Amino acid sequence: MKAKASILWRASLFLLTAVLIAATTQFHEQYRLQYHFTPPRNWANDPNGLVYYKGEYHLFYQHNPFGTKWGHMSWGHAVSPDLVHWTNLPVAIPEGDGIMIFSGSAVVDQHNSSGLCKSVDPKDPSCLIAIYAGHTETLQTQNIAFSNDKGRTWTKYSGNPVIDLHLKDFRDPKVMWYEPSKRWIMATAVSQERKIRFFSSTDLIHWTQLGDFGPEGATEGVWECPDLYELPVEGTNEKRWVLVVNINPGGIAGGSGGQYFVGKFDGAKFTNENPPATKLWLDYGKDYYAAISFFGGPPKDSRVQMLGWYSNWLYANDTPETTWRGAMAMPRTMTLKKTSDGIRLIQQPVKEFETLRTQLYALRNLTVDQIDRRFDRDGFKGNTVEIEAEIEPGEARDFGVSVLRGGGQETVIGVKPAEKQVYIDRTKSGDVGFNKDFSSRDAGPMHVGETVKLHVYVDWSGVEVYLNDGETTLAERVFPGPDSKGVKFFSDSGATRVKTLRIWRLTSIWK
Repeated sequence: MKAKASILWRASLFLLTAVLIAATTQFHEQYRLQYHFTPPRNWANDPNGLVYYKGEYHLFYQHNPFGTKWGHMSWGHAVSPDLVHWTNLPVAIPEGDGIMIFSGSAVVDQHNSSGLCKSVDPKDPSCLIAIYAGHTETLQTQNIAFSNDKGRTWTKYSGNPVIDLHLKDFRDPKVMWYEPSKRWIMATAVSQERKIRFFSSTDLIHWTQLGDFGPEGATEGVWECPDLYELPVEGTNEKRWVLVVNINPGGIAGGSGGQYFVGKFDGAKFTNENPPATKLWLDYGKDYYAAISFFGGPPKDSRVQMLGWYSNWLYANDTPETTWRGAMAMPRTMTLKKTSDGIRLIQQPVKEFETLRTQLYALRNLTVDQIDRRFDRDGFKGNTVEIEAEIEPGEARDFGVSVLRGGGQETVIGVKPAEKQVYIDRTKSGDVGFNKDFSSRDAGPMHVGETVKLHVYVDWSGVEVYLNDGETTLAERVFPGPDSKGVKFFSDSGATRVKTLRIWRLTSIWK
């Protein structure tokens, strides 16, 4: 008996030790992003069902509960009070009956227009309704599910599908409320035709087809994951509608990418105010895709906030994470601004990320060479940092900052004023050999002035750049070694002056 008890005790101790090790190492694995959302384990791609409800932001996402590569598509789930700190929850809507749960959206059915809300509070009859594409090998349809417990459990509607056009490529429903006509509006992608098809409904169940937009803009790949929202134009009394269309392949940096159109929407038809061939890109990096906006927000918060998948279909299944794969880029606040090229989107990381700042390192009015000497003297390094720099280029043809440096590795964020270009070079960023399409130098446009504002976020395996207050953005994953933490400014003219420099270390969002 003593021997058996000893064996049981040892087994229990071994199990407890394994649990404690797992608890302390999860979210600290190599390449685990520290302030970008990642699933606890297994695969994640497109954000879905972004909605704010009763004090919580909900992030649903395409998820494979059984492995680290694409498959068995279901809706994963996490909630946040602030768009920064996330609590992971069980799978929300699993695949079933041979139907995968593809991308879609979620809304608050405030007045129970669907009749599916079962609230016992007469003052608040609302519930959450998810709208998703059901996928089989030969058919894609639009379906709904409902939740009466703040999104913790979901019931698929017994009358699904709510729209069936007998099409193989008809997906990614994004639903919004259009106040002038008191109607729900759904934008869907008829992917192979490069069209966005609109529908309207009074109850989220019975839908009327309205019309199509497209093909316009970038049409090299299939169209996916549409979005539609209205924004004010900064400094004016004007408003415009923005129609987002994600495209794969055919993105500006190769593979996946997101484009947008600016124009008018009358409740049935979207009209592009730019020439049909005009291509406007959400992001010029290689890793920003399937971006959609949140439905609703806290009281008196009118921001439109968007979230995108932090990867690219060219190599998403091959990236070198181990127990998990796939991440979300930083949530962004979207605004419109009149520029010399026309009305364009401006994107900034949501202000809530400022709560992660700690240990400010600040310098003023120094040359690039002087700053690097200060870094060397102070031993400054970091792989979870936020960098804000206002730079006077002078005569420099190429300048910027190199991050995640060490052992011959670096990720370079640079500006070339003569070419009106900002770029990320990740050709020496670490592990670049897992896929032939990963190693790259990707660039976006910029307006040249007396100064350049660089706003850079560095995470364990990712970099995001917001140039000149968000007029151009680039998001890219990188996979450096654990000791690659160096930071160094550079210029082909050592006299290039940094007017102001602020660098914060950022705390992890994972407890």
